[in-house]
Amino acid sequence: MSELRSRAEDQQKIYQRWAPVYDRVYRGILRDGHRKLAALAAAAGTDILEIGVGTGLTLGHYPRHCRVTGIDISEHMIARAREKAKRENLEHVQALEVMDAHALTFADRSFDAVCLPFVITLIPEPERALDECARVLRPGGEIILASKLGDGAGLQGAIETAVAPLVRHIGWSSAFRIHRIVAWAERRGDFAAADILPVFPNGFFKIIRLKQRGLAG
Repeated sequence: MSELRSRAEDQQKIYQRWAPVYDRVYRGILRDGHRKLAALAAAAGTDILEIGVGTGLTLGHYPRHCRVTGIDISEHMIARAREKAKRENLEHVQALEVMDAHALTFADRSFDAVCLPFVITLIPEPERALDECARVLRPGGEIILASKLGDGAGLQGAIETAVAPLVRHIGWSSAFRIHRIVAWAERRGDFAAADILPVFPNGFFKIIRLKQRGLAG
């Protein structure tokens, strides 16, 4: 079994355990990030792909004129998201599907914005997933990420690295660095970080907007 497949199966087991209680645990602490991410995505265009939709906590924050497609590697999370979309009458949600972020089945240039809310640090090969995001993005669109992203500096950076093996067991990552995303954009040459925005609580989480180079601003 490949390492990528093994890590994906580990994550599915984690999310199966978390799916029933995920909303109660994370709705409040992630609300500011979800709300701001959805607003930025809507400003980029109407056709939006959300990778790592989970139980659908972000879905209600998108304006109703948008057309939102959500994917997740966990069938248990997607089942919860579908229940939520039906219960809350979220008619702007076009589809919710089980899919691997490393191999999106969408055609090139399908979306105005691709959002990754609190998931990039958990994807086994994040650069490969970002390449897929870039492929399905229309010219002038944006990749928007929200996550726990540190710079690795000082005592906080040392603590984040030390606890990384522990928090992985609850579906989180503490050691993922902002510069990894910036480095991906620089290596490609066609994307640049337009903004790095702090969100609740007190900048612990951050949002990064990635735009095609020449269109950032």
